[in-house]
Amino acid sequence: MSGIYRRNAGIVVFNRQRRVQLCKRNDVADSWQFPQGGIEEGETVAQAALRELKEETSLTNVMLVKSLETPARYTFPPQIIESMQRRGFNNIGQDIYWSLVFFDGDDAEINLKTAEPEFSEYRWGTLDEACRLIIPFKKTAYKAARTAFANLIQNYDFPPESV
Repeated sequence: MSGIYRRNAGIVVFNRQRRVQLCKRNDVADSWQFPQGGIEEGETVAQAALRELKEETSLTNVMLVKSLETPARYTFPPQIIESMQRRGFNNIGQDIYWSLVFFDGDDAEINLKTAEPEFSEYRWGTLDEACRLIIPFKKTAYKAARTAFANLIQNYDFPPESV
């Protein structure tokens, strides 16, 4: 199947406990994922990741650890492609460019009640949980994030805690 793959920034947020932020989608029952969204014209992967993270979770107290230059690709199932085409979108999947960010703040900073809420709740989990919980057509992309970031999270040299 040929078609357009939308450029997308995916964000893996981790904290001092080396746990990653999992967000529950509003539009798909019991579906958990990482924040993500489209890369706008002229944006770098890192810029898009930080913008999308702020738009979806209100987080700004983060440090960019790494952005991947090579995307992980996934194709939408036929019913999603049809739904998108009815709404005027031509893409058949996404090229997701992963970024890893360290969150060194208080959970009170996380606000999912944004201008256009995408998530109803969040929790802290593991990369393995994210790979298990993600909808099937995104599993390969999530495994790519796990492969790229597991050692970085495990071996991250945290900045000193502020007093």
